[in-house]
Amino acid sequence: MQHFKTLSAYLEYLELPRPEHPMLSVFSATGEGFLPCPKESSPPITNDCYTISFQKIVKGDLNYGRTKYDFTNGALFFIAPRQVLQWDNRVVFEQKGFSINFHEDFIKGTELAHQIKKCGFFSYSVNEALHLSPREEKQIEAIVENIDLEYQNNQDEFSKEIIISQLSTLLKYANRFYERQFINRKALSNDLLEQFNLELEKYFDSGQLQEKGIPSIEHIAEILSVSQRYLSDTLKKETGKTSTEHLQLYLIDEAKNILLDPNKTVAEVAYYLGFEYPPYFSRLFKKREGISPTEFREKYKMN
Repeated sequence: MQHFKTLSAYLEYLELPRPEHPMLSVFSATGEGFLPCPKESSPPITNDCYTISFQKIVKGDLNYGRTKYDFTNGALFFIAPRQVLQWDNRVVFEQKGFSINFHEDFIKGTELAHQIKKCGFFSYSVNEALHLSPREEKQIEAIVENIDLEYQNNQDEFSKEIIISQLSTLLKYANRFYERQFINRKALSNDLLEQFNLELEKYFDSGQLQEKGIPSIEHIAEILSVSQRYLSDTLKKETGKTSTEHLQLYLIDEAKNILLDPNKTVAEVAYYLGFEYPPYFSRLFKKREGISPTEFREKYKMN
């Protein structure tokens, strides 16, 4: 898989103009301009840059990670360094929009470097992109215009600080709009929780728990065709608990039933549930239930 360490090399591969700054590029068509056409097709590639882009795909699919997305309505999406990107010549873009690319070193040593690590949507797949209302789109466009203006001007000692400040503002708005999107997709969130529990039930019933151990959240997310981070964020917004917490609750619930069997030791229950180390199971159980597995068994033992 081809990897690009510099922004210039990445843009050259995309057949786009060289950037005005060695670590930052801004292509904006929020006014009457148009975005440059992307390279017609590409096998899987990676780079060391962040991308924030608002584009509308008229035809075709863009592969990002393991998923595809139809951009008929247009969406804002985010790509983090070393994420896998791929597309083919069936993709046709509507050329209005914007694309901001910056090397990860551009923000090193700044508050934005810490802020961006907390933005879960950089780990989302393309089918979890942010859909903007017309009003939200105007708000984002205004920020991008400010970034583009500073980018096109003769850059001085204040330029980087101003651009980073505007990027920080853009990400704060993205966080707000994602919160709105989660709320508006409440029915989808409920369905995702049901599917999550259903997949856990299938995994347990199939005997894979004893064969492969506790399933990873990444494995379940892949089956549900969502990214691991999006699954956790969606469940957290809807239920107040992350995907890991839901998995732990499922395991503890199963453990309660098995612990009532006096013929099984606590260690045997732990191994049966896929835990390699019984002490970890006991700590998790006590953390969730307030009492140890042994105390639970004594409290609810069958006569």
